Amino acid sequence: MQVKILRCNHAAFRCRDVAQTRRFYEGVLGLKVKAALAFDQVSGTSLERRYMHIFFEMQDGSYIAFFDSPDDATRAHFERKDSFDVHIALEVASESALLEMQAHIQESGKTCLGPVDHGFLKSCYMYDPNGLQVEITARTANCDSILEQEERHADDMIRQWTENTRAQKVAKFGEDALK
Repeated sequence: MQVKILRCNHAAFRCRDVAQTRRFYEGVLGLKVKAALAFDQVSGTSLERRYMHIFFEMQDGSYIAFFDSPDDATRAHFERKDSFDVHIALEVASESALLEMQAHIQESGKTCLGPVDHGFLKSCYMYDPNGLQVEITARTANCDSILEQEERHADDMIRQWTENTRAQKVAKFGEDALK
């Protein structure tokens, strides 16, 4: 295939309330609202549903977006998610910027834990008003070299992991689910 993916245009999630979400992403994290689009029908379908789709722009031109769809939202949609299930990691330029952002977040009344040193990244963690874990991260000085080293043995690591966990997954999900 000749076509290459350039970047992530946006990641989208549900929000409980667009104004509350705006206060967090614009007011606390400093992202700019780029678009707030209201609809009465799900785009590309004949399904009637009123919703707002809001986009917050990051410095690199990518977005984080949210759907405010009150007619079909439930409390369960906004329970805190396990970070293994879903989280968003937003990058700042340096460790000092990370610490400055963490202080700002805490001054805004949000709990922001960390920083946690992952070797190639340092990260702080909080939850947004929608139950989504948000990670603010900064690359360490050796980030590129660590990832280059990890890339060299990624295929072997994936193969070994698959061999070690395949039977458990087949038992849990069935062979067809893993094709």
